[in-house]
Order: sequence, then C-alpha cells, then structure tokens
Amino acid sequence: MAFTTGVFPVHENKFEIKVGNEYKEIADLEGFSITFDGTVEEWYSMENGGWASALKTGMKWGISLKGKRNVGDAGNDAIAAKKFAMGQDAYADFRWTMPGGTQIEQQMVVNVKNDGGGDTTNVGALEADLQSNGKPTITDPT
Repeated sequence: MAFTTGVFPVHENKFEIKVGNEYKEIADLEGFSITFDGTVEEWYSMENGGWASALKTGMKWGISLKGKRNVGDAGNDAIAAKKFAMGQDAYADFRWTMPGGTQIEQQMVVNVKNDGGGDTTNVGALEADLQSNGKPTITDPT
C-alpha cells in the first residue's frame, strides 16, 4: 500500500524477477539489505582557498535477499536456477517496489549464496546477492 509520510513495516517491500515475459514475486523472503555505492571525484582548486570541491560521477547498487527455498514458486525457482550461471547467463531482470510505490527495474547479476542449506531442523534457505548492471529505470508513484 502506498503512503506519503510516516514509518512503514519492512514487509511492505515487494521483490520480483522476470520469468518469461512477466514479473513474478519471489516467495518466502524474510529480509533484505541494500547497498548504494557512489563514486565521488574530489579536487582542490586554487579559487577555493584549499577547500575541496566534489562531484558524484558514478553509482552502483546491490541487494542481498534472504529467505526460504520454495520449490515450485516461479520467482523463488528463477533465483535458485542462477546458482551455477556465469557470464550473461547470470543476468536477470529484477523489480523492487517500495512501500511508497516507487519502482526500480534493473538488470542484475544474480549470485546465489545458499540454495537449500541449513541445519537438519531448519527449513531450506535461499540467499542471493544481486548487483546492478547498468542504469536502473526508476518510476515514481503517480
């Protein structure tokens, strides 16, 4: 549900991966973490009297997903299927819908970290790191 102000529960985020021609939600995710990493160029020009100037010249982002392996769920299966993929086969189209309604669509490199592992009394895990490839498409809510 979209909102305009205030706090929100993390479970209102939605993560999807493209399967065929449509996006499918990734079932049984328990948590995620996001990293944003900008490249900032700094220089010290004489007219600034020793004070630095700076300009952000590059950007990348990534997301780590953690959840349970749900065999038969199209989104969950699509992530797990990338575990041995290399090169361009490791790419997947990904969509993140934030609680406020903003959507980020991005081709991502999928690096599966865990597909079904855990202790004997655990439910099998699914963990993957996704790293941006190129510029995302960001759509603000209307």
